[in-house]
Amino acid sequence: MKIAVSGKGGVGKTFIAGTLASIAAGKGHRVIAIDADSSPNLALTLGLTPDEAHHLLPIAKNTRLINKKTKTDYPGVYNLTFTVQDIIEKYALATPAGVHLMVMGTVTSMGSGCTCQANALVRNLLRHLIVKQDDDVILDLEAGVEHLGRGTADHVDLLLIISDANSKSLGTAKKIHDLAEGFGPKNVYLVGNQIEGEEEEDLVAQFAEDHGITLIGCIPFDEAVRRAGVRGEVISPDSGEKAVKAVRILYDTIIEDMHSGKKGDIA
Repeated sequence: MKIAVSGKGGVGKTFIAGTLASIAAGKGHRVIAIDADSSPNLALTLGLTPDEAHHLLPIAKNTRLINKKTKTDYPGVYNLTFTVQDIIEKYALATPAGVHLMVMGTVTSMGSGCTCQANALVRNLLRHLIVKQDDDVILDLEAGVEHLGRGTADHVDLLLIISDANSKSLGTAKKIHDLAEGFGPKNVYLVGNQIEGEEEEDLVAQFAEDHGITLIGCIPFDEAVRRAGVRGEVISPDSGEKAVKAVRILYDTIIEDMHSGKKGDIA
């Protein structure tokens, strides 16, 4: 099962991605979580300490690895076709959540090295993980819509678009949905998150209906999750917090059914 989680910054997509990954691992699946956000925080959700997370070197910034895979004996000529299985074996870090984590990072400037080399490494690695790797893969995408233009989410089984009830977040969700239509993921669904009360739930549901987007569930706002984020604490996937319970229902009713080859009831 290959799942990508997207949405506007601040809507809680990393919490959902990390919780889904932890739930899958708790069910005995081998899981690789990929942090492809330009501001990576998935490590904290999976139980690493802030210091451990701070010292993680993203693949896109690993100059030694990039040169090893792409450098040739000819100046200005780079090898852009190479194996990546050894990268997974070496750099997929075990986390307390039982999930292996890979931080991709983004190539932001020419000053950080040759963008074509770094991008080729990240692109080939992502494609291998999504297309060829047998493990479950949960991909926490960069906020916004840019990742779709780069084809990052192509070939995943399921694209979850996360949005709160804010009109700007819903607008971004629509853009992501429209860009994904007709190519890339076959299953593209909206998940409401940080939803406070029936009024906001109805607003998200009406927005989805008006724009032809399938809404598969709403995760309620949870003060315990907010406090944990402020304190840098981890919310266990086995906790009784209402937001975590809602994510578990999402997993059980949709993702686990897809995992077993069934069509989940998403009505």
